[in-house]
Amino acid sequence: MQFIEARDFILEKLRNELPPHLSYHSVEHVQDVYRAAGHLGALEGVAGESMTLLLTAALYHDTGFLRGPRDHEQVSCEIAREQLPVFGYTEPQIEQICGMIMATRIPQAPNNHLEQILCDADLDYLGRDDFYQIGNRLFEELSMYGIIHDEQEWNKLQIRFLESHRYFTPSAIKLRKEKKEQHLADIRSTLC
Repeated sequence: MQFIEARDFILEKLRNELPPHLSYHSVEHVQDVYRAAGHLGALEGVAGESMTLLLTAALYHDTGFLRGPRDHEQVSCEIAREQLPVFGYTEPQIEQICGMIMATRIPQAPNNHLEQILCDADLDYLGRDDFYQIGNRLFEELSMYGIIHDEQEWNKLQIRFLESHRYFTPSAIKLRKEKKEQHLADIRSTLC
């Protein structure tokens, strides 16, 4: 596997080709998930080829937005299947990567440890101090698509999402759950 080449290729493609109106599903989001996947993966004891596959999945998990938001996880897998063989990835490795990508579809449904780690990395920000900053980007993007229309609607959506979300790995639970619960309580208090 030529991981560095695959990483540099897809980050450059995302920088140059993602629609500029994507304030949340941006190259910054992909880089954030990449960092979180590496950190959580290390805490969870992932190394070697498994770490390379996890990091590759993090880089490719939202590439479907290059072609549009609809079924973007499935499209991300199509892109991975098209591009990763060029970088020496085998079909079984690509299928493992696609399993991780598909697990991030909401509601998340991971079937193995690597899928759990990528799911936790994808929503790592829910339990971090930059929750509101990143959330504002998602608010802008969902407003642009006409999915939400005002802040009260957004807060209700966030409450439902935070109530239904759970971290899967012991590391993410330890690092992020308490702060996520605090964000949920804070948002609930705005609606009272």
